[in-house]
Amino acid sequence: MIINEESRKHLIEELLGSKARLKILKTLALNEELNISLIISKTKLNHASVLKHLNFLKSFNLIQEKKFGRIRIYRYKSENIKARSLKNFIEIWESDV
Repeated sequence: MIINEESRKHLIEELLGSKARLKILKTLALNEELNISLIISKTKLNHASVLKHLNFLKSFNLIQEKKFGRIRIYRYKSENIKARSLKNFIEIWESDV
């Protein structure tokens, strides 16, 4: 099966193919809403990398960016079934079960 570039960008392999992106995804899933400074602090990643991955996650419709003047808040979109499923997976994986 041949996959064109447009459909390739939304494959799960693309989403989960980066350790940094997974750190950001997990941090937002478990905290719901954070500004970029807190995401950087919690993930120990640099600003440019975090911003790049946040934009990537927005393209998957997993997070939402809210702007309040110069302040940007990133919110995990739990109303999205794929985002909710990923959050459930993260919570189960991180639990002591």
